Amino acid sequence: MSRNIRYSESFKMEIVREMETQGLNAHQVRRKYGIVGGGTVEHWARKYGNGLMGKVIRVERPKDVDERGKLKERVKRLESLLADTNLELALERQYTRVACERAGIEDVEEFKKKALGKQRTGP
Repeated sequence: MSRNIRYSESFKMEIVREMETQGLNAHQVRRKYGIVGGGTVEHWARKYGNGLMGKVIRVERPKDVDERGKLKERVKRLESLLADTNLELALERQYTRVACERAGIEDVEEFKKKALGKQRTGP
């Protein structure tokens, strides 16, 4: 039989203050005070803390920021090129299908294989 334990607001704030001033993590505090709930102390830290508990603070040099910006721009450019290429491929497939229909060719895949074979064996 599990029992619900209620903690006062002042107790919760004192626990969070202790974590922040002594550099303790949630696991250490739970063990010290016998707090059973897995995420209980973390929740208190988010609610009552100074906002730094569990946060990752990234320190970057200007060179790193510039490089990251350049990489993001490159990814955008490559994604745009990929979208254009996919659109061109879809259009080419449709043109081939329409051309085969108009020429009376029923098997488009067979036509493509023959066309590719002629390109490779050409002069």
